[in-house]
Order: sequence, then C-alpha cells, then structure tokens
Amino acid sequence: MKSKEQVKDLIRQKGIQIRGFGVSKIGVFGSYSRNEQKENSDIDILIDFNPGSETFDNYMNLCDLLEEMFEDSEIDIVTSNGLSPIIGPKILKEVEYVEIDD
Repeated sequence: MKSKEQVKDLIRQKGIQIRGFGVSKIGVFGSYSRNEQKENSDIDILIDFNPGSETFDNYMNLCDLLEEMFEDSEIDIVTSNGLSPIIGPKILKEVEYVEIDD
C-alpha cells in the first residue's frame, strides 16, 4: 500500500507527461488525502484541464498513464467539471493538489 506522499511523488515524477495532456491541476482526495487509506483503497484523483484541452483523447490518455503508474491500485479519476453538486463541495474541501512541472 502506498502512502499519500508516495502517490504525490509518483504524480510529480510524471508531471511533464501529465501537463502534456492539457492538465492545469491534479490532486488527490478521498481516503488518501485524509491518510485513512487501507490496503484495498482506491486512489481518487481530481483533474482540471486547461481551457480547450478537456478532450476525450486527453482524458483517456491521462487515464491510461495514471493506471500504468498505479497498476497495483484501482484509480478513480474525476474532472472538476464532472463533480456532482452534492458531493463536489466536500471533494473540493479535501483535495490536495500536487505541484507538477511544465
């Protein structure tokens, strides 16, 4: 099981590739952001795309990359635009964004 910092470090290591898909912000939320993850916890990722970059291809390529990076864990990937009005505010309060290079 990875720690929150290990998850964030892996994201940082792939920052240039992640930015290449038009990502402006990427963060971790859910059990990992609260340090409550367990062996079978999924990794919840929140994505913001640059204007005009939220395309099907960019989203799918990013999903493929993240699934490769975290092959031993299930990944849930959500865009800010896709947040539900019911749980979105809770997610936005707990998300921990990761600084990534251009």
